[in-house]
Amino acid sequence: MLTQKWLGNHCDDRMLMAWNSKNVPLHNGVLPPFLYGKGIHNHWVINEAVLSDFRFVFDASSTISSFYLNDEEHKSEKTSSFSDAKNRSWENVGNSHLGATYGLLSFHEINYSSIVKLVKCDGHYLFVDLTEDITYPFMDQGLNLWNRRILHSRRKKKTVACVNHIKSQERVLNCSLRDQLKELAPLEFPFSLESLLSGTADENKTVVLAVAGYSYKDMLMSWVCRLRHLQVTNFLICALDHETYEFSVLQGLPVFHDPSAPSNISFDDCHFGTKCFQRVTKMKSRMVLKILKLGYNVLLSDVDVYWFTNPLPVLRSFGPAVLVAQSDEYNKAGPVNLPRRLNSGFYFAHSDGSTIAALEKVVKHATISGLSEQPSFYDTLCGEGGSNRIGDDRCVEPETNLTVHFLDRNLFPNGAYLDLWQKKNVKNACAKKGCLILHNNWISGRLKKLERQVLSGLWEYDSSKRLCCRGCMVLS
Repeated sequence: MLTQKWLGNHCDDRMLMAWNSKNVPLHNGVLPPFLYGKGIHNHWVINEAVLSDFRFVFDASSTISSFYLNDEEHKSEKTSSFSDAKNRSWENVGNSHLGATYGLLSFHEINYSSIVKLVKCDGHYLFVDLTEDITYPFMDQGLNLWNRRILHSRRKKKTVACVNHIKSQERVLNCSLRDQLKELAPLEFPFSLESLLSGTADENKTVVLAVAGYSYKDMLMSWVCRLRHLQVTNFLICALDHETYEFSVLQGLPVFHDPSAPSNISFDDCHFGTKCFQRVTKMKSRMVLKILKLGYNVLLSDVDVYWFTNPLPVLRSFGPAVLVAQSDEYNKAGPVNLPRRLNSGFYFAHSDGSTIAALEKVVKHATISGLSEQPSFYDTLCGEGGSNRIGDDRCVEPETNLTVHFLDRNLFPNGAYLDLWQKKNVKNACAKKGCLILHNNWISGRLKKLERQVLSGLWEYDSSKRLCCRGCMVLS
């Protein structure tokens, strides 16, 4: 593994790294979810690589001179050292927290001047250990340098003179990342909901909203990984608690914490039918209404909804004054808009007068209801007992003239439809039906839900490494 310091001072965190693809890991640690280009990452990796002793790490700063990097972003900003860490951006502060939490950097920091250097003397490339006055020749076939000591070189006097000259030019680095990591700035996300909306919404002023608490953080990340794989970037996370908020910030997610979110959310007992579930769901409709009033369309998607493809083009096609929602009806034949079969965990709402007025009625109804928000959606929009139903897949709310369209279950199946989750190959079964999404509902309990999704292969997050993956088989 080679490193090259970019500005000669490792505190500036500007360097190029490269390594070969050997059958041994680069280091012994778990790579944190760093935001790249925001500090710490490169030096954390080098520190771990050196201390893990799997690879030979050397500094090639004095021999690589013609590499071109389009680095306009760094040129335009003032390079900051770790001495002013308290004034850095939230991204840099987040990386600092990750660097202090993972690996050995906060306990044991390598001495950069002790890293072996690749230099050129008298037309020959040499590896030089300046701290022990050892030189050895560069060999194309490579050396098992991490397994054995290198003998003193017997090169001529001019080689010795060359090495002494290099040694005299070596700068003494007078900063320590380890020391700076002991005094971390508070991890605060500076953006309001309004600024997050303007920065994440797509060209149609549409955002995808997910609401999650800490017990569902891994399922949240699997959902995020899937959206990223589909190149869907216009999503927002509403954190129900500070733990989820901080976790999401460290993952680089666009997240905000709603101060009105319910407290004391149960870790393992917040599934359908519980009091905890009722409190959480009522908060979701309030947040959707708030975003609609700010002028943005909203696709509300629970994090247990697996996306096979981006459903937004289909959902938008229904036009304004139409709320499109998943049906929770499980019978294969018959109407999909039967009483209380509107699933409030996956629906698309336009920011228009009819939709906003109708959602206000839903929120008001849910406030005084002893049930979750889901019955409030149906009873308000479709009428108690389905009195506002039209045909087998629609309702019209008479006061606001909002149409509710229940989505085709072959495209948007719920967790009980056709027993898709029980199929031997869930992905293939859904592909035959043309599924755009599949909801992991109609199952009681967080752990059962998690197990079903992981074992089906529809899981895209390795919680042990905090990295996205494809078809992970890793249970939390």
